[in-house]
Formats: sequence, C-alpha cells, structure tokens
Amino acid sequence: MSDATTSPLLPPTAAARLAATNRPGRTAMFTSDMSVNEFVLVSECGFAPLGLVMGTSMYHIGLQPQRWNESQELGSLTHAMYEAREQAMRRMVAEAEALAADGIVGVRLDMFSHAGAGEVMEFVATGTAVKSSAGGSWQTTKGRPFTSDLSGQDFWTIVRTGHMPVSLVLGICVYHIAHEAMRQELAGGQNAELRRSSDALYDARELAMTRMQAEAEELRADGVVGVRMASSSHIWGEHAVEFLAAGTAVRAFKLDTPLPSPTLVLPISP
Repeated sequence: MSDATTSPLLPPTAAARLAATNRPGRTAMFTSDMSVNEFVLVSECGFAPLGLVMGTSMYHIGLQPQRWNESQELGSLTHAMYEAREQAMRRMVAEAEALAADGIVGVRLDMFSHAGAGEVMEFVATGTAVKSSAGGSWQTTKGRPFTSDLSGQDFWTIVRTGHMPVSLVLGICVYHIAHEAMRQELAGGQNAELRRSSDALYDARELAMTRMQAEAEELRADGVVGVRMASSSHIWGEHAVEFLAAGTAVRAFKLDTPLPSPTLVLPISP
C-alpha cells in the first residue's frame, strides 16, 4: 500500500476504503467493474486487478455571454468542462496510486445532473486499477499510473501486439452555433446545405481533435486508439454544443517473443 492514501485529493472515506483493501495478515481482496471475460483476459496478459478506483467532482457550470448571430467558441465553458473532468480523473489516479497500481483499465467518464442542482453537474471517473505481475515499467514518464478507456478484451489485444497504453487523452470544445445564420439559410425552404452552420460544426470538432492530439504528443505517444467523438448540449440549449474527442494514447514496446500468426477458425455447428 502506498503513502498516497494520505493524498489531499482523497477524502477520508476513500483513504479508509483503500487502506482496508490490503490489511496485514489476510489475503488481499480486489474489486473490479470488469466483466468475467475481461477479468480473465487482463489476467492472462499479466495484470492483476487491485481495486475499483473512482474520482468525482461537483462543478458549477457558469454562463458566458454569446452573440446570437455569431458562431464562436465559448472559452469559459470549454475550460469548465476540461477542469471538471480533469479533477475527477486526478482523484481516480490518486486512488490508483494509493493501491500502488501500474495503471487503470476500462476508464469511464460520466456526467450526472441531480434534482434541484440547476447548473451544477457531477463528473465521475471510474476504472479498475491493475498491477503487472511480471514487473517492468508500465507507468507514464511522469511516474503516474497509465489510464485507458479500452475494454479488457482490447487491452489484452493491444498489450499482446506490443503496445502499452499511456493515458486517456481528451479534446474539448464548447461552441455556439449562430442563430441568425441558420434562420437565413432556411429562409428559402429548399433542400440545401447550411454552409455556415456546417463550417461552425466542422471548426468545433477540429478544435476538439487538435487538442486531443496535442495531449498525446505531449506524452510522446505513438498514436491514439479507440477515438470517439461525442456531442451534447447539456444545460445550455440547442445552439451551444460541447464536442468531446477521447481516446487512449499508446506507445510501442519490444515483445520478448513474437506472437503466433492468426489462424482461421470455422464453426461446425449448423
């Protein structure tokens, strides 16, 4: 157990739970949100689950003035969505460090609104902390546990093919789509591309992708796998949209033994 249980990022309840996970004089017990298949495959590629780790952040999403007739990024809201997720992830990583983990697999980032909370959103990061049974260096260049949103099956595949996850990387952009431009483009009542709206959405997604790639480059990753693009208006209405790009940055490593070539398997059942 690491001294990280005393981290200021962890509330006393979290520190107590993590400390109880590995009490002296008894066999360590783990918790995990992996399925049975994921558990078997992650274990098969040399990683043992240590415990379910979590980070949460209740965040007030402020307001930002916007010109209805102008498409533009809402920088203050972009920053808020970044900071809220990063705070949740930092606390999740702190829990993994308390378990002396090498990394976290199956990371999920969720958002919740609560009754009566208005413009307050809860951001939650969860995953299963794991440790390599064979030793070796699996942490990031900054000495932190790696994070990955890959499933247990995908994690097994990527490790077996000579790549290691480095970090879950994000790109975020909250963008206002001009009201006036859309009204003008729809005025004719005919089939036509809404070019100014298309350009605004294109720009917003490109900003999110560029920021995700910049995070991966800063970590000296070879690439990003499992990239997904999501968009949501949350609490701002239909013309302010958040664009989120997320994926797992990976780096290649040298395999001790080459993997066998895939073989064709045909079912014999009718």
